[in-house]
Amino acid sequence: MSDLQHVVARTDELAAGTLRDLRDLLDAAFDDPAHPEEAFDDDDWDHTIGGTHVLVLDADDRVVSHAAVVDRIIDVGGRPLRCGYVEGVATRPSSQGQGHGTSVMGRVGSLITERHQLGVLGTGAFHFYERLGWERWQGPSFVRHGEEVHRTPDDDDGIMVLRVDRSVVPDLTAPISCDDRPGDAW
Repeated sequence: MSDLQHVVARTDELAAGTLRDLRDLLDAAFDDPAHPEEAFDDDDWDHTIGGTHVLVLDADDRVVSHAAVVDRIIDVGGRPLRCGYVEGVATRPSSQGQGHGTSVMGRVGSLITERHQLGVLGTGAFHFYERLGWERWQGPSFVRHGEEVHRTPDDDDGIMVLRVDRSVVPDLTAPISCDDRPGDAW
């Protein structure tokens, strides 16, 4: 691991080659012929860029592991919160099981704690995140379309949060909502 470097940078600070390599990694990480609906697409890419990236790079500056934190407003129980939303979490298959994803997500947790009121992500890999302090959201989920709010029951079981201050979000069963966006809202 000594020839690996850990980088924290905004999207506009990343070299074009690093961004291309990152997109290739994310495309490959989410390519599962058995579940084509889970493929990483252009909307997912748009969600991943524009925030702060935490990367592990190898000696050739290739992305080994990555996660991004983007700013979003998430409403919990009628209260809008500054949220660090986690996108694009992946590790090269040949480097999995070596602690890179845990390292990246540890730094992501620190960034969220420093800058936001709450961390949120959508996943099916609960065990990985739970051991890092993330909790499964237990309340109903919604998406805001302007002034309208629409229920999203299919997302209820896939939302996790990192509570920065338990007094800000004391109840994991409250309604939670995000603004709509192209692709997956959550």
